[in-house]
This record gives sequence, C-alpha cells and structure tokens, in this order.
Amino acid sequence: MNYCKEPVNRVDVDGTQAWTGYQAILKVLSQKAARYMEEKGTCLLAVDCYPGVDEEELAAALKSLHPACFLEISQALCSREDFARRLAPYLTDDRVFGRMYYGELEDFQDLEKLKELRAQAESASGLTVVLGFGASGLFRPDILVYADIARWEIQLRYRAGMPNYYMDNGGEDSLKKIKQGYFFEWRIADKHKRSLLETMDFYLDANQKDRPVMAAGACYRRALEELARKPFRTVPYFDPGVWGGQWMKRVCGLDPQKKNYAWSFDGVPEENSLYLEINGMRLETPAMNLVLYRPVELLGPQVYARFGAEFPIRFDLLDTMGGQNLSLQVHPLTDYIHSQFGMSYTQDESYYILDAEEGAQVYLGLREDVCPKEMTAALRAAAKGGPAFPAERYVNRFPAKKHDHFLIPAGTVHCSGKGCMVLEISATPYLFTMKLWDWGRLGLDGKPRPIHIEHGEKVIQWDRRTEWVRENLVDQTQVLLDTGDYREEHTGLHALEFIETRRYEIRAVCALNTENNVNMLNLVEGEAAVVESPLGAFEPFQVHYAETFILPAAVGPFIIRPEGEGPIKVIRAYVRTPKA
Repeated sequence: MNYCKEPVNRVDVDGTQAWTGYQAILKVLSQKAARYMEEKGTCLLAVDCYPGVDEEELAAALKSLHPACFLEISQALCSREDFARRLAPYLTDDRVFGRMYYGELEDFQDLEKLKELRAQAESASGLTVVLGFGASGLFRPDILVYADIARWEIQLRYRAGMPNYYMDNGGEDSLKKIKQGYFFEWRIADKHKRSLLETMDFYLDANQKDRPVMAAGACYRRALEELARKPFRTVPYFDPGVWGGQWMKRVCGLDPQKKNYAWSFDGVPEENSLYLEINGMRLETPAMNLVLYRPVELLGPQVYARFGAEFPIRFDLLDTMGGQNLSLQVHPLTDYIHSQFGMSYTQDESYYILDAEEGAQVYLGLREDVCPKEMTAALRAAAKGGPAFPAERYVNRFPAKKHDHFLIPAGTVHCSGKGCMVLEISATPYLFTMKLWDWGRLGLDGKPRPIHIEHGEKVIQWDRRTEWVRENLVDQTQVLLDTGDYREEHTGLHALEFIETRRYEIRAVCALNTENNVNMLNLVEGEAAVVESPLGAFEPFQVHYAETFILPAAVGPFIIRPEGEGPIKVIRAYVRTPKA
C-alpha cells in the first residue's frame, strides 16, 4: 500500500525564510535585536509559548543572547494553590469530563506581580527577553516570536510525565492531564494564539527536543494562505488500545512489532498537525492554526457563521480487525453537552465500513422489548463487578460488510464489533463518549476504563429501537445520479445530524464544486486518485487508499479521476447549509 504517513505541503519563497537549530535561530534574533538597540538603545524580545512547549529548553537557549534583563511571564501568575482552586470547578473530579473554560489567561494573573515585571523591563537598558505563555502581553514587544507545539506531541509528553501548565502533577493519570488541556489550556491558548498570528515576527516549531525550526512570520502566513485555497492532508497519528486490530499495520505501513493499533486521527484539524516545507526545510504546525487564521476561506461563510473558527467535521479510523469490540457507548444530546460541559454542539457520528471480516457486526440501537430500568440496573451491576452485562439481550446487532454506512445521531447506543475497519465520519467533539459497558476490560495503563452510566442513562434515546434503527440508521444509500463517468450516492447522515455524506464511484472523471463549503474526503476504494483544478488554481493533488484529504471552501470547482486500474470510490462529507 502507498498510504502516506507524512504528507508535506511545499511553499517556495524568495530568500532565506526558515532556519533550523538554535545556532541559526539565535543568530537571526540577535541581528534583528541589534538593529533596534542601535536605533533606540533597547529592544524587547517576547517569546510567547503554547502550553506544553519546553520553556526550560528555550530559556537556556535565549540566555545565550546575554540579555540585560530576562523575565518569565509565569512569575506574574497567582500562586499555584490559588491557580488550582480557581480551576477546580472546571476540571471536576471526573477522570475524563470537565467544563469548558472560556476566560482568559489574565484571569489567573496577579496585577501587582505584573506591575513589578513591567517595571523591571522598563528600567532595563539593552536587550530584554520575556518568555512564556502570554509573554507578548507584558507590553508591546519590538520582536515577537511565537513558539508552538502540536496537541498530539503534548499528549505524548503528558504520558511521559510532563505536568500541565503551571501544575505540579507530572505523575498524575494522563487522562486527567488531557482533560485539563482539552477543557482549559487549549481553549485559552488557541484564543491567545489567534490574536498573535497576524503580528508575530517569527513562528517557532518546538515539537522536537533541541531541534527547533523557525520561519519568518510573513512566510508562515503566506503558507497558511496558500493552504486555505488548495487540497491538503493533515499529519495522521496512530495509537494502540485494548480493542485494537491489525488492519492499519498492513495498509498504513505501521510497525509490525506493535501489539495492535486501535485508532488513528487522520483529518481532525483540532488535533492533527500540518507539515510545511519552506524552501526545503520542514516545519510542523497545528492544523488548527489554519482554522484560526483563515476560517472563511477554509470553512466557507455559512459554516463560519454557524461554528465560528472551529472545524466541525472529523474523520478518524477505528481498527477492530483481529481485535475486540469497542466499548458500548452513547453520546450526549446537544442540550446535555451544552448544559453539563459547556460545548455548543455534540458528538454526532457515523461508521463507514472500510473493510470487514466475515461475520463482523455493529451494535446499534435498542431491541424492541428493552425495559430502561432493567437495562440500567444490569449496567450498574456489571460496573460494580457483578454479572457481565448481556449486551445482546438489550442492543441490536447488525451485520457489517465493506462500504456499509451506519448512522449514529447523539443519544443512540452503539459500538463497532470486532472484525470491522471503521472510517468514523463525525462532528468534531471527540471526548464525549459515555461508556456504558467495556466488556470487563482494563485499559493499557492497567486501570479500569472510565464508565459513565450516570451520564449515559440521561441521554439514551429509549425509543430508538430495532425497526426505527433499521429504517433510519442502517445503510441508507440512495443513488442520486449516474452519468456513465461516475455514480453519486447519498449515504447519510441522519436528518438529526448536520453532516451530509456522498459517495462517488468514479470510472473516468468526476467534476464537482465545493459550493463555498469545506469538504472532507477519503479514498475508500482504489489504489490512487488525482484531484485537479479545471481552472489551474492548484497543482494536481494525489491521494492513496484510506487517506483523508480536505478541500477548503475557497477551492471551488475540482475534478477527481482515478490513477491506476479500475474505478475508485470516494466518500465526501460537508456541512448541510440552507439554500438561498
């Protein structure tokens, strides 16, 4: 297979616009600072950071510039005890779920400490360096560097013992650390970063220890502007799990020595990265930065009006081929996720079956004779160590074969059974899985996996039973058009969900249009395909089997054609919008 694990987006610009390694980076910063000091005798260099960036590593490097004054903006925060106390209502005691924090970093700063830091900076002559998350807010810097890091790298560092921002919790459960990132750090950090993208002088990729890469701010912005108008892929990542399978090892070219791979995020801009190659030098950046910087071009005006600078669709892969069942689960209704967790929309989803073993099944909806009190009692008893929950007694099982599509609006009990390779096409919120039963398993950390019956029983839609599910959620394929060159089919999602999905069997060529709406696609059958612009707006873009790719709203008309033998199949998702 030719699945590409490291898709690169190339940008060519005149002159040296990117540098790698501290020696080259510090030379550029030193020269720029020297010009300011020649003009006015002082220079303020702010190195603002996303939480998770190794500030100790940066501090050691920046001190080699021999600044007259070196300040860390974290010194302006309230005490660690007060910080934790203020956060407590948003983090809760739950291992997984918290409540969204929509405030600012300034909510946790001490005004008197800020005044002291400003006084030190103002009284210094020569070079002053301010480092850390929020450093640019001390006062307007002469040179602004933004040091960034991908969320997947942050999560790997959590597992390795990195604490949360301004916390002494390095040894804590990594699920709790991810929870603090998701509900607090990443929310305020993305908001802060968005305010700096237009004005930063330099962008610093801090994903690899002691191997920074820096690009000129103008060059970085140009790269994002280009990406917002042509097809691109995000950088996928893969992770094992207790239920994981073997399919992705073979198709995605993963380490065959690993026990399994359970899931992959391949098309989740909130989590995935982008690789930018600037004049031959590769830089990694969160894909979310593109959403923050060019939301209208990427999403389209109607999607942006509805969701703001959020990417509302996600594609991910769930592999149970040679593995086990996923947990039996349910997702909250919009009203519940908003009132309990502060989210504006919920985790509606679907299972598109990329591949399946003989006898594979999907658990979906409730059987006709289910008694809610009896079912919840059985779930609670199983969670307390009693008899195993008899899922087949309460939940429907439908046979699953390649190219079936199962629709899962929030409130529907479901899980993929063993033997399935699922392309999950869903709304972006991904943390809100209320596990009802996990087949008595422990997680890879040796701890019981979190079960949330108390949430789940409040959102289960008890009227979604066998016949309703069969008629509304199981393989609702309708042929819409057949031109001879291609066939277009509607495959979902359900009317309660905001995502529309279309499948195209392309024999020769298929001409489509983004219709000013972001499109997310995956090549679900065939060796390779090429995406082209009939207007010559972008270079031909090649994709391979199982790869997810994004077409920004600004792309407009595009063509997909097979590359290689036989017809191909492509699944396409976009947000349903009102017609004028």
